[in-house]
Amino acid sequence: MSKPSKLAIQMRVIHRYLGFLLAGIMFVYALSGIVLIFRDTDALKKKETIERQLEPNIAAADLGKTLEMRKFRVEKEEGDFIYFKDGTYNKSTGEATYVKKELPLILDKMTHLHKAKSSEPLFFLNIFFGLGLLFFVVSSFWMFMPSTSIFRKGMYFTIGGIVLTLLLLFL
Repeated sequence: MSKPSKLAIQMRVIHRYLGFLLAGIMFVYALSGIVLIFRDTDALKKKETIERQLEPNIAAADLGKTLEMRKFRVEKEEGDFIYFKDGTYNKSTGEATYVKKELPLILDKMTHLHKAKSSEPLFFLNIFFGLGLLFFVVSSFWMFMPSTSIFRKGMYFTIGGIVLTLLLLFL
């Protein structure tokens, strides 16, 4: 059996310690990724009823901006009332009542990792994590000698992972 090269040994050492460093980050990303799958539902969200006093007679088209609600859509208008998803606005009194749904603080912060923009400090963590994962991909090919059956089987699994991902992307 041949002896691993210095490069192979160095790759293993870096792979091992980078793996320990990134284990915590991967744990958080995994949890927040699972939570993000359900972002179009109310799963895990806390509901809070909010009553706000606004200016009277705000036009339906401007109400969403005033309430700072994304994807705001008026469902119907009846008399002095404007009805929208999870709330109402009384045009004569200016009173708005609606339900706000948010993830608990820790889950909200965790899911923000996935949505960090280049203008936010978290984007450095995302780049570091992405580069760390790319290194894992490359360094994993130095874990076993290319002449071994484990390496050949590993190549089949690698090809299988690529094919599975492409199938799921395009189906």
